[in-house]
Amino acid sequence: MNETNIDIAFRIAKTQGRPALLTYIVAGDRNKKMTTSILKSINSHVDICEVGIPHNTSVADGKQIQNSIYRALKGKIKLKDVFEIVKEYKKDLYSKPVILMGYYNMVLQYGEKSFLKKCKEIDVDGIILVDLPFPENKEFAEQCKKNGITFVQLLAPTTSDKRLKEIIKNSHSMLYYISMLSTTGGKLKVSSKQILKNYFKIKKIDERKNIVIGFGITNKTIKSLKKADGVVVGSEICKEITSSIERGKNPVIRVNKIVKSLRDKIE
Repeated sequence: MNETNIDIAFRIAKTQGRPALLTYIVAGDRNKKMTTSILKSINSHVDICEVGIPHNTSVADGKQIQNSIYRALKGKIKLKDVFEIVKEYKKDLYSKPVILMGYYNMVLQYGEKSFLKKCKEIDVDGIILVDLPFPENKEFAEQCKKNGITFVQLLAPTTSDKRLKEIIKNSHSMLYYISMLSTTGGKLKVSSKQILKNYFKIKKIDERKNIVIGFGITNKTIKSLKKADGVVVGSEICKEITSSIERGKNPVIRVNKIVKSLRDKIE
């Protein structure tokens, strides 16, 4: 299989002796222009950008991300706007890989083929669908592969050993490990040591796959998880956007600062 932009991002991070830094922001928070400005602003600090598609019935999102989703929906952000944001960001020759994160219902409403065609057209690199688990996602994952898009499977601490092996065997080159049973942005209820113990048990199943850790990762905890292939920070960034808006500060400048600080911690 050809090396994807996502694979390259992980390879570069590994050669630099650090995990890949993945950031998550909600598309359209507070508006399209601001999201695009944030993506461009953090581009030099991140390895992969996760862009959330706003949804009014999000399942695993905690308060911080829900605030971002609320602002985006209040601004009437639609899927076509999300595509426009990604397209604008991807115009830059040095833009980083983009993973769209959302729910299957949106894909279904848009039409699977049309959705993937549009993703390919605007250079989306990966897709995470929170509510489309294995094995129900096998057909969609195969369609993603045909379009050169990485479908990212989710793993949890409660996933059985047998199921872990099946998911990893059927996965593309990247997987997302949910560090704890909680909504996003919750405080780490499990020690970093325990998270890494669970993580490396999963990693041993297939060392070739890039597995990132998400949920509960902040400026305070990121350093303790730097042995992973990648770390995902979302709620901390959404929290900063909310705080900046409330205090009349520029969210673009504030997010740039926090993402740079996150990158410095794992160098």
